Amino acid sequence: MTGAILSPPRRSPFRRIGRWLLLLVGFLVAAHLSMCAALYWVMCQTPDFFGRVMERIPNPIMAVLPFETLWMRARQGALKPGVMAPDFNLPTLDRTAMVRLSSFRGSRPVVLVFGSYT
Repeated sequence: MTGAILSPPRRSPFRRIGRWLLLLVGFLVAAHLSMCAALYWVMCQTPDFFGRVMERIPNPIMAVLPFETLWMRARQGALKPGVMAPDFNLPTLDRTAMVRLSSFRGSRPVVLVFGSYT
């Protein structure tokens, strides 16, 4: 072989497309994880802050995030069965007296319902 110049092997266009697809998928996964982490952080904040943020998040974004899973994890709390509730005072319905939770301890079961019946 005299004077033959070897050209570099040509890259397949499929390799370039594959590289771009890999970068795109990596970016989408990173963006999804970042949005999940941000939403989890917001869920761990006070209800006022959470509400102000949630009213600004578009519904299509909420459709791609695991909202319920993150909500259950963020709001599960640290209480376990058998742990005593913190003591507190509440007024009676007619507002004539105060009732202390610890006054019922050992005498009868108490059910605490936070919410509404409507």
